[in-house]
Amino acid sequence: MKKMLLGCAFVVATTVSMRADAALDLAKYEIAFDEQFDSLSVSPWGPGTRWIAHTPWNGDFGDAKFVNPREGFPFTTKDGILRIEARRNESGKWESGLLASVDRAGNGFSQKYGYFEVRAKFPAGKGLWPAFWLIGIDRSTHTSEIDVVEHYGHAPERYTASVHVWDRKEPKKSSTVHKRVSVKAGSLYEDFHTYGVLIDEQWTRFFFDRQEVWRNPTPEQHRQPMYVLVNLGLGAGWPLDEAPHSAEMLVDYVRVWRAKP
Repeated sequence: MKKMLLGCAFVVATTVSMRADAALDLAKYEIAFDEQFDSLSVSPWGPGTRWIAHTPWNGDFGDAKFVNPREGFPFTTKDGILRIEARRNESGKWESGLLASVDRAGNGFSQKYGYFEVRAKFPAGKGLWPAFWLIGIDRSTHTSEIDVVEHYGHAPERYTASVHVWDRKEPKKSSTVHKRVSVKAGSLYEDFHTYGVLIDEQWTRFFFDRQEVWRNPTPEQHRQPMYVLVNLGLGAGWPLDEAPHSAEMLVDYVRVWRAKP
């Protein structure tokens, strides 16, 4: 995520346009994980639930605390749609929600390679920071991260996709590459869109509405099972003085495909 970029050895930021000639083909893949949010299986830390409500390493980020789920907040489901709500609490502090597909012991869903996708509608507002991202199970020497989508509310005409390798022993050796993907201004708030990443041994390919928008060579550290996170963050280094009093990120589904045998 953006706050971790400090101290990285290699950063690339480029604006790219959608490529209409690179549609996604899933003919050789099958569903491995299908969360349609007809209900929500979540607990603060597990075990025994499909999701936990924190990063497995217990690391908050941004300017909103990711809280334990309680009745009506920060998660609700209705008609197959998950609502992740961010709002200020009675003391004026921001609270919001995050879902991760493995617990602290690594129990849950993770997968090496394949296609990972979310269908979501983002809230409008400066300071808001919705995201769908992946983390590698093995964090012994490096943290492997793929940000399929991060949207910063001050820039309604784009979102960011990133590939990170965080060196846990020598942070200065960390590397990150990211692309700013152009969209019609405000379109991410007007309707649902799909954001996906197809990972194999050689390439990590990013898709918007099933059209390829960027590809990057798959780092060696990313050749491992990765788990899913989805959240509504705030801040990311951007001011919150114009943020709305409350906001909802809507998620239709999270799905993962694996290669057919």
